[in-house]
Amino acid sequence: MTAPSTAPARSRGGHWIEEWDPEDEAFWQETGEKVARRNLFFSVLSEHIGFSIWTLWSVMVLFMGPEYGLTPADKFFIVSMATLVGAVVRVPYTFAVARFGGRNWTIVSASMLLIPTIAAFIVMKPGTSFGTFLVCAMLAGVGGGNFASSMTNINSFFPLRKKGWALGLNAGGGNIGVPVVQLVGLAVIGASGGPRVLLGIYIPLIVIAAVLGALYMDNISSVKNDTGAAKEAVKDAHTWIMSFLYIGTFGSFIGYSFAFGLVLQTQFGRTPLQSAYVTFIGPLLGSLIRPVGGWLADRYGGAKITLWNFVGMAAATGVIVMASMQKSLPLFTTAFIVLFVLTGLGNGSTYKMIPGIFQAKAVAKGLTGEEAAAYGRRLSGASMGLIGAVGALGGLGINLAFRQSFLSVGSGTGAFVAFLAFYAACFAVTWAVYLRRPAAAETPVTAAKETKPQLSYAEV
Repeated sequence: MTAPSTAPARSRGGHWIEEWDPEDEAFWQETGEKVARRNLFFSVLSEHIGFSIWTLWSVMVLFMGPEYGLTPADKFFIVSMATLVGAVVRVPYTFAVARFGGRNWTIVSASMLLIPTIAAFIVMKPGTSFGTFLVCAMLAGVGGGNFASSMTNINSFFPLRKKGWALGLNAGGGNIGVPVVQLVGLAVIGASGGPRVLLGIYIPLIVIAAVLGALYMDNISSVKNDTGAAKEAVKDAHTWIMSFLYIGTFGSFIGYSFAFGLVLQTQFGRTPLQSAYVTFIGPLLGSLIRPVGGWLADRYGGAKITLWNFVGMAAATGVIVMASMQKSLPLFTTAFIVLFVLTGLGNGSTYKMIPGIFQAKAVAKGLTGEEAAAYGRRLSGASMGLIGAVGALGGLGINLAFRQSFLSVGSGTGAFVAFLAFYAACFAVTWAVYLRRPAAAETPVTAAKETKPQLSYAEV
């Protein structure tokens, strides 16, 4: 095969790459790596701000005192709607990159963040109706879609041997947008600033992200939507099993990120400043530890790490229930932060399971070598967008559960009991499907000429 030229062929205004082969080592060393890293950097910037805008209302509700006329249940419903929209738009955002181009969609998706931010800037004052706040929070949900399109885009730029590092950095850089907006909110509250100060900080940052994306990012012409793979992924039971498990990990992370400060304020009577002092810690640690979950999954197996991670999440939730009943704020806060760390760890391990599962299915079909690897990449790539969208819906469930719990018993204890039961169910599913001994015995039959030991679901 003829090696590509050292500079990618371009047309259509200079931002479309017509030839892109990152698996070619010479091309990667001479041209590809520099271009891919540049696109990664500006993709992370846009996704980071997208996460911040998505979770913006986790901070905004801390500013909304009695003069706003909203109950705790109203506030939980507001953040729930932001979570819902952010989960749903992940599906179309996944396919938008191939339809419009990675650079082009980054510009569009970043620019769209101005709509909820400016809308909130206009209406954020006492006397605004509950319905208006609800619509603004729903508009902020578009920020949740940036993760899906960013991951799809960056996946196309890097060779297989570099994807784990690139996607981990891309995801982690985006997730950190959650604690960053909460830290900025803390600074604004600490300086006695109002909510419009926080919004005023982010409006120019959104413009900068869109402009930098337009100047320095690229589209890859060869990226196309594989509708066949998407249909196959939808029909595969493992896509839905992993979606269920991802609800327990990422769904918990994003749901708690929205709810943590509001729970402290409502259940323990913390002031906005007191809540903001600790709200960012859990999301920050949960974001930073995500790559560690992936590394542990590589070393010991994703299913094993996921299984024991759910044990840890259940244990931490049990401590939270006890602390909630005893009204112990220090124990409650400490256990909640530990739970955040475990959600981040599980984010990494569950996402690492997906390629291994579809690689095992490829072997079960009798595929070998590069053919098996290509099948695994195709199906895992198609399933990740759907798994990410369904998993994010877990955040909606968490905030609705908190809303109902505060309406019913006046505290979050009932919701935490429900979460404890859910983590037990996640443990059972992980063990039954991916680690149970009979499953391990169902190692795919090797092809006639294949002598290398094959992967089973117990090894994912």
